[in-house]
Amino acid sequence: MHKILEQVRHGLIVSCQAVESEPLYGPKHMAAMAKSAEIAGAAGIRANGKADIAAIKKTVSIPIIGIVKLQSAGSRAYITPFFRNAREIVEAGADIVALDATAVSRREPLAELIGKITCKLGVPVLADISNFDEGIRAAAYGASALATTLSGYRSYNDKFTHPDFALITRLVRSAGVPVICEGRIQTPRDLALALQAGAWAAVVGTAITRPIAITGKFMAALHMGGAKDKPAENLNYERSLNA
Repeated sequence: MHKILEQVRHGLIVSCQAVESEPLYGPKHMAAMAKSAEIAGAAGIRANGKADIAAIKKTVSIPIIGIVKLQSAGSRAYITPFFRNAREIVEAGADIVALDATAVSRREPLAELIGKITCKLGVPVLADISNFDEGIRAAAYGASALATTLSGYRSYNDKFTHPDFALITRLVRSAGVPVICEGRIQTPRDLALALQAGAWAAVVGTAITRPIAITGKFMAALHMGGAKDKPAENLNYERSLNA
């Protein structure tokens, strides 16, 4: 299991996901996106659902972090909430299973779920957490690595417009397992800062693989403060691109 994590160390993991309303939705498009990321040097892929994972597995040779996004009655855990979800994505080709390890209600106890995935499926568990206590708990339950995926996205969290570098640094010092930065990485500089904070690796999704969101940022910059009427040399490009 540790060999898989070693393969993504100090690397970029590209999240290749799309929703049904987007033109790139579907396994064929996600496989092409993942292959493009691999060609550019990505160390790993994060993907959602057995169909996308199976298609990507046929296309790339780098590790795949698999998830299943599922809304279920009686459980507020949204990312891979059940063992059956983990089993189906491992069978599809996931090398690592990521799951919601936050302090929300769930139908399968977190410690039991992590233990079953590790022992019965033989793959590492990446615990998506939102704060320090959740990270320490997930590591104690046997998670092989932690990801800051849900930091800022729970009702009991502070809100951020940038990656949670402070959480990364604190977990790296205390958790005893690799810590992966995920969430709100917008620029190459954000990626560099995450690694400087001690992150084992970093996951980038929207800033690379969501053309609608990327185009929207450029459109917002185009119309910001009457930019079309100002000389190019007077525009604050850094402010626009990081807005």
